Amino acid sequence: MKSDSEPGVVATSPDAGARKNPLSPKKLLLTKWTAVKPRNREKHFVVTRVVEPEPPSLRVEHVELEAVHSKQVYLLHWRELTDASLWRQGWA
Repeated sequence: MKSDSEPGVVATSPDAGARKNPLSPKKLLLTKWTAVKPRNREKHFVVTRVVEPEPPSLRVEHVELEAVHSKQVYLLHWRELTDASLWRQGWA
């Protein structure tokens, strides 16, 4: 899912920063996710690839999410999945 967040924008809800989904980027492959605010009838996603950095000594930063409904693929920074206001782990 493409991110609409803008740098410098502060969340207005009091607990927005406190709610996080604990994750490890190495364990994300084939995990299932639900978008909190679906767009284009795309609500359910699967991590189809963890993008390995070049050189391999660097940290993983991106994953590919595939929408189950449309098969559209999105490149996403894996840490965005920790934001509970955007993503829920599993299919709800």
